Amino acid sequence: YAMALYNQHVCPVDNWMYNQSCEVDLSMQRGPTMCCTLDNVPLISKCGTLPPESCFFSLICSTGSFMVMVIVLLRYAHVIEKHQNCVLNTASLSTGWICAAGLIMVGNFQVDNAKVLHYVGAGVAFPTSMLFVCLQSALTYRLAKTQGEYNMGHLRLIMTLLAFVALVLSGVFFVQESFVLQHASAIFEWVFCVIIMLFYGTFAFEFAGISSDTMMVLARGQSLQSASRDHKMESLGGANQPESLSIL
Repeated sequence: YAMALYNQHVCPVDNWMYNQSCEVDLSMQRGPTMCCTLDNVPLISKCGTLPPESCFFSLICSTGSFMVMVIVLLRYAHVIEKHQNCVLNTASLSTGWICAAGLIMVGNFQVDNAKVLHYVGAGVAFPTSMLFVCLQSALTYRLAKTQGEYNMGHLRLIMTLLAFVALVLSGVFFVQESFVLQHASAIFEWVFCVIIMLFYGTFAFEFAGISSDTMMVLARGQSLQSASRDHKMESLGGANQPESLSIL
């Protein structure tokens, strides 16, 4: 946004005055008062449409997609390691990775160059990211045992509700023809993305307890405690087998 604003490709967030058309393009205007149209609304996609900001937009989205995949996978393994696998955990992993796929499409197919693919990616990334935070909020409450974990659940629930409101308002205002509502849609879109990124930051609370055993969980597909119990049962079964044959 800062780069697009510096290059005068989008209007400032505090500018609510738009026109149907302008005599000259925004990039050619000078002075404190700018003539803006719907092509200059500071939507995230619009901020990453024209070079040079489009290059950084693709880079950030691609890197962010990879980070989402890693964070979601670590969270999946952490839940299995500390507790056990469940439907919520598996569903969170799936939705997180689908969101990452949509984010790659959004970043590499700019809206002015490949509108259909861009909107397909946005239609995948936004709902799945919302679903992911909903599942993680429910999972946090389900696994909570200490007061700190319950407090983290409360925080994530509040962030989820705020993100849901921002996403709904952004979508409702986006389909309107009003300049003011389009501008409001852009603001709520930025708010939604910031909340989602802050939500990912809350995983630092759980990731503080990650160890080398977490990666072993990914390889085994089950918690180390469960694997240890299975090994003991196999050992006991092997030890009792001769006695069973003798009795037989």
